Amino acid sequence: MEEKNKRIKKKIILYILLIVIIIYIAYIIYLLIRQPTDIFTIEEGKLYQEETDIGYVIRSEIVVKGENYRNGILQIKSEGERAAKDENIFRYYSSNEENLKQKIEDLDVKIQEVMVNDNSLYQPADMKLLEDQIDEKMENINKITDVSTLTEYKKEINNFIMKKAQIAGDKSPKGSYLNQLIEERKGYESQLNSGAEYVTAPVSGIVSYKVDGLEEVLTPENFSSLNKEYLESLNLQTGKIVATNEECGKIIDNFTCYIATISSSEEAKKAEIGQKVKLRLSNNAEITAEITNIVNENEEDILIILKIEKQIEELINYRKISFDLIWWDDSGLKVPNQAIATDGELNYVVRNRAGYLSKILVKVVTKGEKYSIVDSYTTEELKELGFSNEEIVKYRKISLYDEILLTPNLDKVE
Repeated sequence: MEEKNKRIKKKIILYILLIVIIIYIAYIIYLLIRQPTDIFTIEEGKLYQEETDIGYVIRSEIVVKGENYRNGILQIKSEGERAAKDENIFRYYSSNEENLKQKIEDLDVKIQEVMVNDNSLYQPADMKLLEDQIDEKMENINKITDVSTLTEYKKEINNFIMKKAQIAGDKSPKGSYLNQLIEERKGYESQLNSGAEYVTAPVSGIVSYKVDGLEEVLTPENFSSLNKEYLESLNLQTGKIVATNEECGKIIDNFTCYIATISSSEEAKKAEIGQKVKLRLSNNAEITAEITNIVNENEEDILIILKIEKQIEELINYRKISFDLIWWDDSGLKVPNQAIATDGELNYVVRNRAGYLSKILVKVVTKGEKYSIVDSYTTEELKELGFSNEEIVKYRKISLYDEILLTPNLDKVE
C-alpha cells in the first residue's frame, strides 16, 4: 500500500512538473511572437497624399504636311528631336518610289545575310551597341500585341540594322561585296531623294511623326469646351502609343504641356487655381505641376487642368495616360498619430529611456491619415507660445531613434 502511494505521489509531481514546463514554454513562445505594440522608434520618414488618375495629354502642336504626302516620308529630324524655325524636318520621296523601295528592301536582306555569315567583319564598340539594341527590341517584340507599337518596333529594328551595315561597310575593304551592296543601296536612295519635297518647321519645337488627328481638338485654346463626357467620347486607350504617320509630321511646344484629368477626391474638391502639386509618370519621374483650370462637372467629379514644364518628351508617345497625382508630401521625423497626445493646444509624445518616461513637446508639421511629421520648436517659437526662459532652458527636444509610447497617458508622466 505504501509503495502504491509513493508511485501516485511521483506521478502527481511529474504531472505538476510537466504542466509547469508547458506553461513556461508557452510563455516563452508568447514573448517571442508578441508584437512590441507599446513602443515606437522614431525614424526619418515621408508622408504624402496621392491618388492614381487618368489624364488626357494636351499640347500646343502644329501639323506640317506637303503636297507630295502620298509618296512617303524620309525623316531628317528624328522623333523627339528639336528643330529650329525654318529648319528642314522631313522630305517626301520622289516618283517611282514603290519600285525603288522594293529594290532597297531586297538589298537590306542581302546586306543582313552578308553581316550574319561573314565572321571576318570587325565588330567595333558602336556596332556591338547597335546589336544589343536590336537584341533588346527582338526580345520585346514577341510580347507586343498592339499593331501600332509593333510597327514602331520593326521600323526601329530596320534603322538599327542599316546603321550597323554602314559601320561594317566602313570597316570592310574597298570593293568588297558588302560595300558594293551598300553603294547600290545608296544609289537607289539618291534616286528616291532627287527632286523630293522638303518640309520645314514653321516654329521651333520638338519634331514628332505621331499624328493622331487630335492636334486641333485637344489644344490649350479649347480648355473651356472640355468636360468628362467629351473626353470619354474620344474612346482613347490608356497607355496606347500613338502610331507614326507616314504622310505628315508636327511641331510640339517643348516648353509647356497640359494634362486634363477627372477626380472626385476630397483634395480635388478643395483644389485652387495656381496650386502646385506633383505628378508621378510611368517612368517614375516626379515633376511639379500647376493647376490652371478647375471645372465642377457635378457634385462628385472635378475637371482639373495641370500645367507641366518638364518630361514633355516623355509624353509625346501618348494621348491618354495613367499617372499618380501627389497633392502634398513632407519628410522628417515620422510618428504614429496615436502616439501624439494633446494638452490644450499643444502636442506631446512620451519618450521612454531605460524605463524613465518624459513628456516631450512636439510641433506637428504635417498630419496624415495614420502618421505625422513632427519637429522640435525653436527658442523663438517657444517664447511666442508663452514659455518662460527657465522652461525653455529645461526644454526637451525630440530626436531621431527616440523610443516613444504608442498609447501615452500624460497624467502619469513627469
